[in-house]
Amino acid sequence: MAAYLKMPKLSDTMSEGTLVKWLKKEGDTVSMDEDIAEVETDKATMTMPSFDEGILYRIYVKEGETVVLGASLALILEPGEEPPADADQAPSSASAADPAEDKAEKPVAEKAEAAAPAPAAAKSPPPSVSSALSADGRIKASPLARKLAEEQGVDLRRVTGSGPGGRIIKKDVLNAPAGGGGGSNLGLLPAPGSRGDQSIPLTGMRRVIAQRLLESKTTIPHFYLNIEIDTEPLMTMREQVNAASTANGGPKYTVNDFIMRATVLATDSVPAVNASFQGDSILQHGEINLSVAVAIEEGLVTPVIRSAQMKSIKELAGELKELAGRAKDKKLTPAEMQGGTITISNLGAFGIGNFDAIINPPQAAILAIGTITKQPVVNAANQIVPGQRMWIGMSCDHRVIDGAVGARFLSELKRFLETPILLIS
Repeated sequence: MAAYLKMPKLSDTMSEGTLVKWLKKEGDTVSMDEDIAEVETDKATMTMPSFDEGILYRIYVKEGETVVLGASLALILEPGEEPPADADQAPSSASAADPAEDKAEKPVAEKAEAAAPAPAAAKSPPPSVSSALSADGRIKASPLARKLAEEQGVDLRRVTGSGPGGRIIKKDVLNAPAGGGGGSNLGLLPAPGSRGDQSIPLTGMRRVIAQRLLESKTTIPHFYLNIEIDTEPLMTMREQVNAASTANGGPKYTVNDFIMRATVLATDSVPAVNASFQGDSILQHGEINLSVAVAIEEGLVTPVIRSAQMKSIKELAGELKELAGRAKDKKLTPAEMQGGTITISNLGAFGIGNFDAIINPPQAAILAIGTITKQPVVNAANQIVPGQRMWIGMSCDHRVIDGAVGARFLSELKRFLETPILLIS
């Protein structure tokens, strides 16, 4: 019999979803549990399975549209079945009850995977320059695309968007000629024309980021500590380790790989930082589940390396590489971004010397890693010599961590990083 495919609950906090891409088109055969669409929730973009099998007769929700839980997305018929008289219109929630409804309301996050947004389905015409314009004439582009366009002198009015609904994304700007095909003034004069104000709708992920950061800053009493690290020994050790590793067909290790291991060891030495505030008690976690901030186009995600205290630098590096790769491909599940007990946020690759990070609740601490710089330093003989230094900041929840505890943790972190042989195991 006819069955309506409903917007399912793909995460525990989801109240609505955005249909990013249909993986099937009208007339296609679908099987039970076969991936049929990509949906952006409040946490990630995931594939949505079909809860029935048959022929995808009618699609009611277009790519890029946002609908509430339980809304009818499509109609599935059995082979040879005649469609209902009102099949061309999506039924209201009150009239669309069918056996698939109960299944659609059950969370399926444990089997859903995130996937990257793609152009519209084959039946839609390819996006044109005008497809990036909204109904009121404003250009639809991601914040990152706008920033890149401004830096590279690309005119977004001349760029074709390949994102959902013709939205201009990062790769469209990178592939566009300077000025977007409109010539360049070599940066000697201001770019011609003016940019009007633009209202950029919040994605589900950005909305949750805004809510959680506001909650963190308004409910958690932050205090901040900073420490300077002599990275000369670490960089020497890293060079030696990478030479030995690549000679044996192994990977190269980043500075962040060593920082992860040092963070885990310092946390193990000062377990009071590996805790969460619970109102009338403090929960000190037995496992060190290391969250690492990863920047993606839509915002920031923090995949979690579980039981990090049991893992070597090689294991930490390999797991982070795999998680970060899937994060950027939008294939992380919500479970892989939950349960962290301490976080690392590293902006050193962007040339940031030092910064203060916002705590990721319910955690009580986050580390802010700056870039390594070469600078004159005073050695033990009171001589001014060239050296390498890095600043690490720590944001602490004062309900859980006192200043002396945070200072002791940073002291341990400094000891491990300045004596990097202790990291090798």
